[in-house]
Amino acid sequence: MRTSSYLTSVLSLTLLVSSQAYAGNDQADSVKRGKYVMDIGGCVSCHTDKKYKGKELAGGLGLPTPFGTFYTPNITSDKEFGIGSWDTEQFIQAMTKGVSPDGSHYFPAFPYTSYAKMTRQDLVDLKAYLDTVPPVAKAAPEHDVPFPFNVREGMMVWKALFFDDSPFKQDPSKSAEWNRGAYLVNGPSHCVECHSPRNLLGGLDTENLLAGEPKSPEGEKIPSLLNSDESKFSKWSHTDTVFGLQMGMTPEGDFLGGSMGKVIANTTGKMTEADLKAIAAYLGKPDNKKTATNEPGQDKSGS
Repeated sequence: MRTSSYLTSVLSLTLLVSSQAYAGNDQADSVKRGKYVMDIGGCVSCHTDKKYKGKELAGGLGLPTPFGTFYTPNITSDKEFGIGSWDTEQFIQAMTKGVSPDGSHYFPAFPYTSYAKMTRQDLVDLKAYLDTVPPVAKAAPEHDVPFPFNVREGMMVWKALFFDDSPFKQDPSKSAEWNRGAYLVNGPSHCVECHSPRNLLGGLDTENLLAGEPKSPEGEKIPSLLNSDESKFSKWSHTDTVFGLQMGMTPEGDFLGGSMGKVIANTTGKMTEADLKAIAAYLGKPDNKKTATNEPGQDKSGS
């Protein structure tokens, strides 16, 4: 009997240690995946301002808009000034519904309108990584937005008019690569947010997604990513697109600057080549083994 009890105890202890090791490995994998999700989401570009604090993801970057200047929040693991006290469900609600843990509505300068398309697993992994970011005990500045645009309750009306919180749906008629590109462009990488025109109330012009913006709030001309117009990008090949997103160099030998420079440094320049190729495929830039298309976002590879 004693031998049996001893063996049972050893077995129980072995199972406990093994389960803890497995859980630890799974958490480490989640953090690693979350770091990549942060990169493809461009979090560093908006949530880091070296002039303000100099610490990564500490917030404080001013985002000028026609409605005023919004300042990005601290998303480090600090429990008072960051998001360290949030649980995973609160984080997912913020990212996909644009609602803070206290029930306040976020302004759409925070692109939850695109993050709503993200998979739950990507969001869980992202939170796991953000929980490892060193805390920065400093609050970001208050938004400099005049009345009535500073009334958060007004976002309920705005959301009813312009916010589609449905999750991303794959197109079964397209290839896996095309669908991955569609997910990135419309979801975590939120390319549509900058490369699409907006209406007078700041909602995306859904009839002209990726058609560019003649003049952004920062005074930049945001180019079209369509193939059906006469923009420079419409002439880019698959290789040009992948290399441009990876290195920031155009086919003419120029370098992409302005806000796109940050995107390349913090986002597309850190993406895997497979993801860059997926974006190129979605934007209608098939490789040499595929038939060229005139319409962006189409895939005639037969996949």
